[in-house]
Formats: sequence, structure tokens, C-alpha cells
Amino acid sequence: MEIKDFSEIESEFLERVQKMVWCSVATVDSRQRPRSRILHPIWEGKTGWIGTHRTSYKGRHIDHNPYVSLAYIADVANPVFVDCVAEWVDDPAQKQLVWDLFKNTPEPVGYDPAPIFGDLETFGVLKLTPWRIDLVTFPFESMATGTKVWRASPK
Repeated sequence: MEIKDFSEIESEFLERVQKMVWCSVATVDSRQRPRSRILHPIWEGKTGWIGTHRTSYKGRHIDHNPYVSLAYIADVANPVFVDCVAEWVDDPAQKQLVWDLFKNTPEPVGYDPAPIFGDLETFGVLKLTPWRIDLVTFPFESMATGTKVWRASPK
């Protein structure tokens, strides 16, 4: 089922991703090979944030190709798939807001970034802007009844 307005799925989307917390994130390396890893995004509506090290493999992959695909599959009957554009956030004020968001959101969605990243200087922030979100519910008789698909309006 095609969803025109994100607000139609926002509460279900946030409920699912906050319940599952961790997701598989796929990037593409410089030789066009996919690579997946488990990451812990936090969502504000349809904007996602990932705290990470900028010099990681995923950082280099994103510098090469900013498109990422997320799969939340901890609940195999209700997976969530999110295709996004990822971009680095370098503004110190915005990095502080994301740091505080992670730190002040209750666990398991939130966590204290200090033990992992030390401080804001070493805290890399990726902003995720989805262009497609799929909410799947199994079992289903057809794609029309078991999948809700939202797509961002073309720019």
C-alpha cells in the first residue's frame, strides 16, 4: 500500500524502530561492493541520527556513496526497511543537540555517548534522510495488504 503522507505511518514507524533499536545498515564501498553492519540510530520523526567514528569503514563508504539501506529485523513478523541519504554533520551546535538527544533519551534507545566517543571532537554524526520507508507485516496475502510504503516527494 502506497502511503502519501509520512504522518500516516509516523507513530507505527517510531514504535517499531524504538522497539527493535538496532538495525543492519548497508553501505557501498569504493569498488561498488555492499557491506552491512549493526548500528544504533535514533529517530526524530523521519530524520535519523547515527553516532559513529568518522574514520570508520562506513565513513569512507559514505564519503564515496551517501546512499544507505537500513533493515530493522529483530521482529521478523514486522520488519522495517529504510532507504536513506546519509550526510555528515559538522556544525558543533547540531552535534551537541544529537549528543544530548542520545544521552537524554531513555535506554535502550538512548545511551551515554561519552564512553564510546569521549567528547564532541571525536563524535561523528550522520544525518539520515529517508527517501523510502517500508513497514511490512507478515503474514500477508498480497503486497497491497502487508506492506506500507512511503516515498519522499521528488525534489
